[in-house]
Amino acid sequence: MTRSIDQRSDRHVTEMAALDPLSATFAGIPGHDHELPDLSPDGHAAREQLQRDALADVSALTPTDDREAVARDAFRERVGLEVEMVDAGVVRSEVSVIGSAAHGLRECFDLMATETDEDWDAVEARLAGIPRALEDYRTTLREEAAAGHVVARRQYLEVAEQVKGWTGETGSAGDFFGAFVAHAPEQRRTRLQERAAAASAAFADFGRFLVADLAPQGRETDAVGRDHYALASRYFLGAAVDLEETYRWGWEELARLVAEQRRTAEEIKPGASIAEAVQHLDDDPANWLGVDAFRDWMQQTSDRTLAELARTHFDVPDEIRTLECCIAPTNDGGVYYTGPTEDFSRPGQMWFSFAEGFDARTPWRELTTVFHEGVPGHHLQVGQAVAQADTLNRWQRLMCWVSGHGEGWALYAERLMDELGWFADPADRMGFLDMQAFRAARVIVDIGLHLQLRVPDPNPFGFHPGETWTPDLVAAFMRQHSSMDDGQLAFEVNRYLGWPGQAPSYKVGERIWLEARADAERRHGADFDLRAFHRSALDLGALGLDPLRDALARL
Repeated sequence: MTRSIDQRSDRHVTEMAALDPLSATFAGIPGHDHELPDLSPDGHAAREQLQRDALADVSALTPTDDREAVARDAFRERVGLEVEMVDAGVVRSEVSVIGSAAHGLRECFDLMATETDEDWDAVEARLAGIPRALEDYRTTLREEAAAGHVVARRQYLEVAEQVKGWTGETGSAGDFFGAFVAHAPEQRRTRLQERAAAASAAFADFGRFLVADLAPQGRETDAVGRDHYALASRYFLGAAVDLEETYRWGWEELARLVAEQRRTAEEIKPGASIAEAVQHLDDDPANWLGVDAFRDWMQQTSDRTLAELARTHFDVPDEIRTLECCIAPTNDGGVYYTGPTEDFSRPGQMWFSFAEGFDARTPWRELTTVFHEGVPGHHLQVGQAVAQADTLNRWQRLMCWVSGHGEGWALYAERLMDELGWFADPADRMGFLDMQAFRAARVIVDIGLHLQLRVPDPNPFGFHPGETWTPDLVAAFMRQHSSMDDGQLAFEVNRYLGWPGQAPSYKVGERIWLEARADAERRHGADFDLRAFHRSALDLGALGLDPLRDALARL
């Protein structure tokens, strides 16, 4: 029996990896680590045509069974929205503190092997290609700006500051590229240092280009407006939601979580407010770990969690029983996960970045994040999909990612760990609730700012009733509902301003995952098996939330 949808999807992976080697590296597809994508307008056009052709082909094919029907739905939804984003002028012009082609050029080195001569050959080839890639990228951004496709001025300026950190012009981290090759084999170190210096200089020039050429053309306002936001929301969720209803729900959910925080604060220090309880925890030096100790704590916690959950609540494939915990080589303040390679020679990795000026973290805040990024969060979700070579096609396993599905699952995983009793310690539970409230607050500010909505009058927190959202109000509201350090929080706020629609996908995705589980419980009654539900749901691979609901309803 010919599985034509799987075959066409697999072919798309091979063709896309050839045209976008960075995506191949991030997805763990071998054979392209020495290459860089063509970031010129022609290069973008070639990749975009590849998507259009594949979308048309897959849409015209007939599934052989229910599994292939799910694969077709996933492909049509995801690639279809990618094409819509291209047509809206978003993809080529995207520059934000969380993502751009420049970020991809830097971050790919975090995942490159350096054990063999062949590995260093690939590193050298990529370093050598960076000046040309950045020049091509400049050409694309200039062309897009001339067509009126620009982002907010703030994003150009903030990315330029990030670039200064990467090149060692500012901050304490030093030149990333020079540090990367500092431990290369001695016989080739001089050549690599020359390549690294040229790459760093090209990045420095690119940062100055953002300030001098693009920032003056950038939008004064950070808000993108309803049309852009509605498309971005559909892209990140894989579902169309009522934005005003979601905005109202965000306020209700935040009020519920703050009430739980207040009860937990009372357990930590009787009579204390939330802020006072947090300060009480932070005042204890034993609650702080430096960089190396924090990495060790992450690894130990991850190993213990994975082992215990594999015995009880999840079917964990043998291939993903290793998760490597890493400290990111930059000081941007972000936290993220990268999946394993297709052959699992590179394991899944959890990355924590220490913001500039902050050299310690508090485990009580981060236990919930370890569950989010590791097991039962992203590592289980992504790793399990990669391991399903017999039931998922290569595109589903390696290239499909939907934020609402993925981040929604990871936030659902945090909630599940609370249900299973892993936050019995009041400090750990405060950390869990702090991040839950933080994610609920993001629903409010992201929709409110980009749609230019008013703060409800009245609202549960007495926060600037009736005023229209501004970046300053966003920062103040997030400070009120987060215990993050200033460096992390500044990064987060700039991320919402420059990546509309993504931040709400966590809580909205969690909402839909919880609804899907409740629906399965109603349908199966006493026969409902939570472990089987999780296994069946994750075996579907990544899906938009609308196709996910349809697929789960059939389980």
